[in-house]
Amino acid sequence: MEYQYIQVSRDGEVGRILLYRPKVLNALNTGLISELVQTLEDMDQDPTIRCILLTGGNRVFAAGADIGEMATATSAELMLSNQFADWDRLRRIKKPIVAAVVGYAFGGGCELAMACDMIVAAENARFGQPEIDLGIIPGAGGTQRLTRAVGKARAMEMVLTGRAITAQEAFSVGLVNSVVPAENVELEAMKLCQLVARKAPVAVQLAKESVLNSFDTTIAEGLDYEQKLFYLLFSTEDQKEGMQAFVEKRRPNFQGK
Repeated sequence: MEYQYIQVSRDGEVGRILLYRPKVLNALNTGLISELVQTLEDMDQDPTIRCILLTGGNRVFAAGADIGEMATATSAELMLSNQFADWDRLRRIKKPIVAAVVGYAFGGGCELAMACDMIVAAENARFGQPEIDLGIIPGAGGTQRLTRAVGKARAMEMVLTGRAITAQEAFSVGLVNSVVPAENVELEAMKLCQLVARKAPVAVQLAKESVLNSFDTTIAEGLDYEQKLFYLLFSTEDQKEGMQAFVEKRRPNFQGK
């Protein structure tokens, strides 16, 4: 597949996707999102890839949506074009995605980072939802994922004022996993991906599913769902290998079966 807006590579069992619209600070147009989601789905179906790293490079993650693309659109046009269809597909990726964020992650860029499962942020990273300054609100999860990540008060402040927060603030409220020097962001994100990639693939995917499910259920429903997935994993070869390796005091060799 030929790409116009992203670059794709891999490091062993880790797939790597680079957002690549450097002249416009990786502004997220429909073409970029389409290429990104299709590639994520392809990697999700590739049994040789166990974790995915998403980066914007060493300057900026994504400064937001491509405003020029939607500035003159009408409500009907956006609805008929199903503006967020690709974002809905993004929610269904089963393999873990780690975002490596340097510089701005604003608007759609912040929403894209939050759609990932873990975030490694540079010391110079900034996270914000400035849509209010354009007379709109976030539409790709900014009011929902942000609230679940940082709580009502901080989410209200960011969404209603458009104020961005620093990487350290993001870490203190649980939005990101770690903060490192900008030159080390992708290296640390790759280490995290490789650590996940060494685990049992089916268990990893079901663990991700169970954690995400907790946002949509009561505690009783969530516990019931978790238990069903727990029982299900005892039908896998990796469960047998993992427990046998523990007994034999050796490193397990997980095959994703």
